[in-house]
Amino acid sequence: MAIIATLDTKGEEALYIKSIIAEQGIKPVVIDTGIKGEPAFEADITCCEIARAAGQSIQQIISWNDRGRAVTVMGLGCARILEKLYSEGKIQGVIGLGGSGGTSIATTAMKTLPLGVPKVMVSTLASGNTRPYVGSKDIIMFPSIVDIAGLNTLSRQILYNAALALCGMVKGKEIDFTNTSSARVKIGATMFGVTTPCVMQAKAILETRGYEMLVFHANGAGGRSLEELVTDGVINAVLDVTTTEIANELFHGTFTAGPDRLEAAGKKGIPQVISLGAQDMVTFGPPEMLPDKYKDRRLHLHNPAILLMRTNIEENKKIGQVLAEKINRARGPVTLVIPQGGFSLMDMPGEPFYGPDEDRALIDALLSSLNPEIKVVIMPGNINSPAVAEKMAQELHELMV
Repeated sequence: MAIIATLDTKGEEALYIKSIIAEQGIKPVVIDTGIKGEPAFEADITCCEIARAAGQSIQQIISWNDRGRAVTVMGLGCARILEKLYSEGKIQGVIGLGGSGGTSIATTAMKTLPLGVPKVMVSTLASGNTRPYVGSKDIIMFPSIVDIAGLNTLSRQILYNAALALCGMVKGKEIDFTNTSSARVKIGATMFGVTTPCVMQAKAILETRGYEMLVFHANGAGGRSLEELVTDGVINAVLDVTTTEIANELFHGTFTAGPDRLEAAGKKGIPQVISLGAQDMVTFGPPEMLPDKYKDRRLHLHNPAILLMRTNIEENKKIGQVLAEKINRARGPVTLVIPQGGFSLMDMPGEPFYGPDEDRALIDALLSSLNPEIKVVIMPGNINSPAVAEKMAQELHELMV
């Protein structure tokens, strides 16, 4: 079990966690990422070794007098060390503790480990925006409640719980879900609340054919996870019903999965069925976070923390062009399913985002830029109509047999 901490500033806490893990009969491996002073105790992996793994010396890093640069380099070195320890079978899980710098270093390293390997980060930042630290990995963020600045009644309880949680995960039966040699064929699907009927019906159809369905919430993190698992070879085909993360990337929404969304499956050459789910909207945070330039747009408060904006004609033209560019680059079989009756439950007659003209702008731009060799299926209904869901499932099955 790896323990990542800056032993010059968090040594007392790291030693406490080490003792808890040892009491559970698990061998702790302490990794020191500190550079400010002398460590509180001797680590199994020293800060000098971490620096060397990043191609630097600890003296060089100290001489920079640049905290940001030091954190980046120590994170890189720690990542290389942690990955090596795991590949050699010397650790089965990892726990880190720290403030902003320590959290950045430890989570950078944790991201190198496969999904399913237990990862716990006790952090002063755990109650805020954790996306930069968690990304698309299964890192469990434990709020430290108090600053990590020595042991007290409260910090002892928090660290004790976090350490025992990690020990419990490590002691539990490990499931190697990444081993696809004997498993069912895995299909990754993308879903939003407003595309749930479509995805769930298609999922049920494909499961009856023997496929295993992995459904991802298209909230940015979900799309990134899908792309990574496709790249890693875990997912064998994609039912990309909900491509709304493209709209969010283009128009500064909260649910962006980055510029590489809708590309991994194409590069991998695996079968894809793609549609236009929730392209009628861009997702933002609370109303007060909406950019001023969008204040006069058609808006809908989904809940107190999420405000939705209807995409307009010009935005939909851009979305269509970008979708076509990405689909055209695919190396494997692709079918595009276009629902003419709306892209979500909100894009229907009587619903707040119903907009046939906006939808037509996207469809026309997409088709005008699409490689004519790409198979296109145009359906008259809304994306959530049973016929559309059935068609998507059937098309993907046909690409895979």
